[in-house]
Amino acid sequence: MKKIFLSLCLFGIISNASSQEFANAPKPFGPVPTQKQMDWQEMEFYAFVHFSLNTFTNKEWGYGDESPELFNPSQLDVRQWARVVKEAGMKGIILVAKHHDGFCLWPSAYTERSVKNSPWENGKGDLVKELAAACKEYGLKLGLYLSPWDRNHPQYGKPEYITYFRNQLKELLTNYGDVFEMWFDGANGGDGYYGGANETRKINSLTYYNWDETYKLIYDIAPKTLVWGVGPSEARWIGNEEGRAGKTNWSLLRQKDELAGKVHYTEFMSGHEDGEKWVPGEADVSIRPGWFYHSVEDDKVRSLDEMVDIYYESIGRNATLLLNLPVDKRGLVHENDEARLKELVATIKADFKTELLAGTQVQASNIRANDSNFGPQNVSDGNKNTYWATDDKVKEATVEFTFKKPTTINRVLLQEYIKLGQRVKAFSIEVKVDGQWKTIANETTIGYKRILRLDRITATALRVNILDAKAGFVISAIEAYNAPTFVKQPEVSRDKNGLVTIKSEEGTSIYYTLDGKTPSEKSTLYKSPFVYNKEVEIKAIARNSKEKINSAVKTAKYGVSKEKWKVISVSSGDNKLAERIIDGDANTDWSFGNDENKLPQTVVIDMGELISIKGFTYMPQQVGNNLNLISNYELYSSVDSFYWDKESEGEFSNIKHNPIEQTISFRAVKARFLKFVATAAVGKGQTVSIAEIGVVE
Repeated sequence: MKKIFLSLCLFGIISNASSQEFANAPKPFGPVPTQKQMDWQEMEFYAFVHFSLNTFTNKEWGYGDESPELFNPSQLDVRQWARVVKEAGMKGIILVAKHHDGFCLWPSAYTERSVKNSPWENGKGDLVKELAAACKEYGLKLGLYLSPWDRNHPQYGKPEYITYFRNQLKELLTNYGDVFEMWFDGANGGDGYYGGANETRKINSLTYYNWDETYKLIYDIAPKTLVWGVGPSEARWIGNEEGRAGKTNWSLLRQKDELAGKVHYTEFMSGHEDGEKWVPGEADVSIRPGWFYHSVEDDKVRSLDEMVDIYYESIGRNATLLLNLPVDKRGLVHENDEARLKELVATIKADFKTELLAGTQVQASNIRANDSNFGPQNVSDGNKNTYWATDDKVKEATVEFTFKKPTTINRVLLQEYIKLGQRVKAFSIEVKVDGQWKTIANETTIGYKRILRLDRITATALRVNILDAKAGFVISAIEAYNAPTFVKQPEVSRDKNGLVTIKSEEGTSIYYTLDGKTPSEKSTLYKSPFVYNKEVEIKAIARNSKEKINSAVKTAKYGVSKEKWKVISVSSGDNKLAERIIDGDANTDWSFGNDENKLPQTVVIDMGELISIKGFTYMPQQVGNNLNLISNYELYSSVDSFYWDKESEGEFSNIKHNPIEQTISFRAVKARFLKFVATAAVGKGQTVSIAEIGVVE
């Protein structure tokens, strides 16, 4: 690293012109984004809306045989959706216009399975049209999701269905104005109603839809529409449904290999440094455990802590963030979801309230052609079209900011000028404290935007070192902030014997309540684990007493504890180890079934007493690469372990990509014994796992 810095002769002179207009501007390097992709990337944050028949059947994936007459929201108000989204700082809404069950939220001319055969607005409604108008009113962009898979259509899997699919694409792209993104789900083929055939149909998702022709049709009709998902897409799934990109995240992809089936989806988190096409990542996640609304999840909205982490690990890691809002049966974004969004917005606004590098003295170790038009002042001028650039062969350089007085920071934001390509492979950040330089971060890629959360430190100078790059680099922005202290929620757990343990960050105190009231510093101070084996709602906060700042409230609900529960039989495996599925610890699990003991596999539990239950929960294995997930199940109840009643059967939809606790509701019954049957697994394996089985009381 050069130790001698070039002086910035024209510091303070800010050019309003794009640096690209200068004769000696750097040339593009490698794949670069189209203007459509740039516009999309700059949206950063936008909403997903899942609202359809599944909302009224309490399913995640409809089978395809549900009646359109079930779709009947009582207070549908798409303007409320748009208002909530706008106030959250999101730039658009992608509506699930047709999910896998084939029900259309617009009056499609090609099927009777749509809103025209529902009671809503006496069959005269068009939800897509209403939302398009609301988006226009609130200055939002409209995107649409059209499931390639249709579990209802009798011709799915045959050539005739492709014509149907494309006809619906034409309807959506011609009747509702500009569509900023067309979203194609990767779930394709499987069991379904299929017009009454009730069978499994497998297709090759890379060839069946003839994506090249389908994409050509889209671009001929709607050239401004970016296409996401399967096929030769212009943006990629981030590889999980947790809303989190990899720390290393290239906007490039070896798409030829992907289309040949040679790329595993886990590679999407980081992209490919040697990718031949610009295919940036979109991180999708739901604000609740499920994608569609389920009333049982009203108290399971993601915590503020988790939402803040998601923001920094998506937008802050060179991805866009697509946040799902599951509209409820009324046709409204639920008040709990809206409240969480308001908390998130307030936190992010506070984090980035005051930028600290504007006005500092800045110098760089290399400036392209010694031309001040490419000087380091461009990274703090607030102009996205100017940048600091180095000479073509310089892949290692430093930019240094000197504060007028010691300044406290804990956030650093960086952006490359990606119109010329993504180049930076590694960088570090140093601060000068008491005259000595101290390294506070070592990272890899930057891309469109990278945001680092750092320990708070007071320094007289800050230095960003580009340690390695594909070519001479172009940095459009470097910013620093001092975000307010964020106190994380405490963690609450209870074991099968009713022992409650609450943990929080070092240096904080914990206060809690057991009566559902909101805790404060006047509530009970947590000192050590305690036993509480009755049904309870525990609410707790962590408090930084020094700064007088509280965390958000952590809520944990428990039924009667499981100290009386026993596993009394299993169809295979170790009966003693099976007790892990009722130990109250989601980090322990038990597996059963193998090539000799094939599925279905059964476990029987004695709850020790007769209780009223109205559902059950299945927590899949949480630790490891192969989670041995159960895809289909049966659940029976009994009062005497002799006569059994089947309470529920079905599939844990989408569990492969969203391996969270599954909650299944049914009519309230009295039971002492449970029989859980794993009938099928994700993939072709015969071994399945359970981390925890519980009941809904």
